[in-house]
Amino acid sequence: MPGRKPVPVPTPETQPFFDAAARGELRIQRCLDCGEPFFYPRPCCPFCASASLEWFTTSGRATLYSYTITHRPAPGFEQDAPYAIAVVQLAEGPRMMTNIVGIDNTPDNLVLDMDLRVTFETRGDVTIPQFTPAGTEVR
Repeated sequence: MPGRKPVPVPTPETQPFFDAAARGELRIQRCLDCGEPFFYPRPCCPFCASASLEWFTTSGRATLYSYTITHRPAPGFEQDAPYAIAVVQLAEGPRMMTNIVGIDNTPDNLVLDMDLRVTFETRGDVTIPQFTPAGTEVR
């Protein structure tokens, strides 16, 4: 019997990210001193160490930077195999690890630099951003 997908536990630093995802928004942080956007959420800028940060809503657009196709699923992902564990580059610059959904995850379908858009999966009380090819509906 397949298990349940793991659910991240929000921390004080990540709670605004997950709150936004629950509203269907992909929000990341930007430094108010040097202006650099970054991901993953943290209490200070990884570029200049400033604690003067803001959250902003991204465009939800990205490109496929890298991926691996997993054929031996982690517990909870048995029904999804094979699935892609991907790194996408957000239009705003930062990269994030995610899954590619809405298409068969094969090398023919996962073309580097392909245009993607954010979509969301709710797991229990937490909503997870994932990406699908731009112009497609998630199945």
